[in-house]
Amino acid sequence: MDNITGAELIRACSAIGAGLAVIAGIGPGIGQGIAAGHAASAVGRNPGAKSDITSTMLLGQAVAETTGLYGLLVAILLMFVQPLK
Repeated sequence: MDNITGAELIRACSAIGAGLAVIAGIGPGIGQGIAAGHAASAVGRNPGAKSDITSTMLLGQAVAETTGLYGLLVAILLMFVQPLK
């Protein structure tokens, strides 16, 4: 049985951490779907406020998406930045 070196352990933990960081994309996806559903419902109730509802929804979705992008950035950093060099 081979011993695991420190470099191999760091690479393995980086891969696991990257996988966990990508899970951060689930929350924004769910939140954006809920926001779009509520916005569609609001436009159905009040079609005259469509532009206000749409702009507010898009702003909220842009803010929510930053969480997913941060998770993706962390995953990319964990996979491609070599801490041992």
